Amino acid sequence: MSASDPAVILVFDSGLGGLTVFREVAGARPDARLVYVADDAAFPYDALAEDTLIKRVIAVLGDAIARHAPDLVVVACNTASTLALNDLRARFTVPFVGTVPAIKPACAQSKTQRVAVLGTQATISREYTRALIREFAGRCEVVLAGSPRLAGFAEAELAGEPVADAKLAAEIAPCFVDENGRRTDTVVLACTHYPLLIERFRKVAPWPVEWLDPAPAIARRVADLLHARPAARSAPPPPDIAFTSGHSLSPKLAAALAGYGFQAALKPAPAGLTAPPLPPRYRGPGGY
Repeated sequence: MSASDPAVILVFDSGLGGLTVFREVAGARPDARLVYVADDAAFPYDALAEDTLIKRVIAVLGDAIARHAPDLVVVACNTASTLALNDLRARFTVPFVGTVPAIKPACAQSKTQRVAVLGTQATISREYTRALIREFAGRCEVVLAGSPRLAGFAEAELAGEPVADAKLAAEIAPCFVDENGRRTDTVVLACTHYPLLIERFRKVAPWPVEWLDPAPAIARRVADLLHARPAARSAPPPPDIAFTSGHSLSPKLAAALAGYGFQAALKPAPAGLTAPPLPPRYRGPGGY
């Protein structure tokens, strides 16, 4: 590949939450060719054992890297990043940008020193997350709020099937603590799916807070790592999207993806990627 060709950036997630990162990356490097890979056959990742998940992420990304030869890979998934990022960097030579809970900036900006981290059960339970709190929380009190349902709600929202306000309110309620005259004022969105629901969160929240989306910081990191790669002389092709399930898309979801520039999303059957088989007792998307 010559320097005049577009840089290739691969964005990976368990589902479509990584679109929140994809959007920011596309804005940071509009000259790049972007490829989005959704391991939707294994969504949600919370349902997989850790060793199974690590092996699967390595296999799916290994296949995608072989197909697309990216200059950089963004793991736009907190669960996959906290578990598999070190293994990915050891296995492949391409640079990786991961996604981790934005605890350091949240605690730095909190005025009440009361912060919540809203994530999947897997991310919230990780020692990696607790280590970030020990290192960066300082005098802040940090509440960990794990939700088994919000990622699925975000996927439903994108597909034109929004859930009721009351269900969203119940999932985010543990984030809001009002004790000793101090209220939560910052909520870390520790799952890339959650910014898809951010306007809904603002509507149902018991009081206004700052919702911290990691996507802009991830995009800045991508731009930094590719700063030496000059912009391509010609416009890049439209972004590609691939699903490990190979399932056809509903018209509403295809239309939503077309809004991100995925022309291929309008095809009835997106191309699937090679992925290892799931465990027999895997519960699937409806199992949370």
